[in-house]
Amino acid sequence: MLSVPGLNIQSNGTIRLVEIPMKLGRAGWVLVGGRSSRMGFDKALLDTGEGALASIVAKLAAEVCDTVTLVGDPAKYAALGIPVIPDNTAGRGPLGGIEAALAASDSEWNLVVACDMPLLNVETLESLFDAAKEGDCALPRHADGNVEPLCAVYSRNCHGVVAAALEAGVRRITEALQPLAVRYVQTGGRAAFANLNTPEDVRKYTNG
Repeated sequence: MLSVPGLNIQSNGTIRLVEIPMKLGRAGWVLVGGRSSRMGFDKALLDTGEGALASIVAKLAAEVCDTVTLVGDPAKYAALGIPVIPDNTAGRGPLGGIEAALAASDSEWNLVVACDMPLLNVETLESLFDAAKEGDCALPRHADGNVEPLCAVYSRNCHGVVAAALEAGVRRITEALQPLAVRYVQTGGRAAFANLNTPEDVRKYTNG
């Protein structure tokens, strides 16, 4: 989380400089609980040697957000020590997780990211927050026009549109966002958005 210098007066009267977390009006939401069919087991709980994959992504989100919460089964993920909320529409894919996050959020701006993107960086996430302020939400877009809908920033006001899309049977995130003012951030390549979907992806990640 970003911080600013501040003063702390200790019990003996000594004053020292400390870093005080900034309140940014931002919440981070990490989507867990997918089928992980290509991995063969729940990749959110995968131990990379640096902790569970979901925990690594949550720490990245915490660099730019006031709070970070997982969206998935609380009984399954509570042991990670990170707040968890359930997906209100389990079985409807990632769009259901986005709806759950926006329904629960008290923050104006919300970063929603999949649990399998451990290479994201602060610069990329900050650029999404900056772009979102010019519309309703912001998505990364690659040079070939493809977008990354599972690493995006949403205004809390997007909830009604997302909920209505789910109710209408929409499952594709980009289709659900069509009524909104979507802003796109051009990426410098796909590396930062690499997904760990298979054991081979994990080997490449852990071996650098």
